Amino acid sequence: MSDATRTPRTAAVIPAAGRGLRLGPGAPKALRTLGGIPMLIHAVRAMARSRAVSLVVVVAPSDGAPEVRRLLDEHALPERTEILVVPGGETRQESVRAGLDALPADVTAVLIHDAARPLVPVDTVDSVVEAVRQGAPAVVPALPLADTVKEVEPGKPGEPEPVVATPERARLRAVQTPQGFDLATLVRAHERVAVSGEGATDDAGMVEQLGVTVVVVPGHEEAFKVTRPLDLVLAEAVLARRRATDAY
Repeated sequence: MSDATRTPRTAAVIPAAGRGLRLGPGAPKALRTLGGIPMLIHAVRAMARSRAVSLVVVVAPSDGAPEVRRLLDEHALPERTEILVVPGGETRQESVRAGLDALPADVTAVLIHDAARPLVPVDTVDSVVEAVRQGAPAVVPALPLADTVKEVEPGKPGEPEPVVATPERARLRAVQTPQGFDLATLVRAHERVAVSGEGATDDAGMVEQLGVTVVVVPGHEEAFKVTRPLDLVLAEAVLARRRATDAY
């Protein structure tokens, strides 16, 4: 079957090359366990649960691709979903680009998902995919903010910082992943937005720099990012509840 006659596919890219220092010393954050299973495995399963996702590309530490491949092979994953492992770069932006470069020609839409968001529900994944399939070039799941936000003039750690503005909370959203994109649009963003410092940490923000509209769909409170030890405690509680009620 030629590329022209294949059904367009949706893939997910999971950059998992970071160290995750805010969780303390030890294994990279993506390999920390949640319910006895590495968070990366939970994240891969979260993407693979969506029948819209036929390929998941895991971007491993540059020297850890064989280890990550072995880890994936040790855990049950949906057979209908193809899993690739590729080595990443020094920054998240470089790692995402490595994942995009590994996608086959019949992939037309892509999800970028944080390995540190292991519990995103499949309904959220499907909502992002559907919005892209309906024609949105870039889609992010997000939640309204519960807290008032202040813009400050940054100071030294521990010192008081003057408030310079109070944004209108009703117009603000806390963005989650997976973020969904028309593949050509995201590739164009990675080609045009220069890598500097630590690189871009938000792919939708890169697309915004092209002047392309990014749309928001409802996120989910369980799609939070596991960054600090307290987040891990909450994630364990959510997973325990799921296992008790949903045969997760």
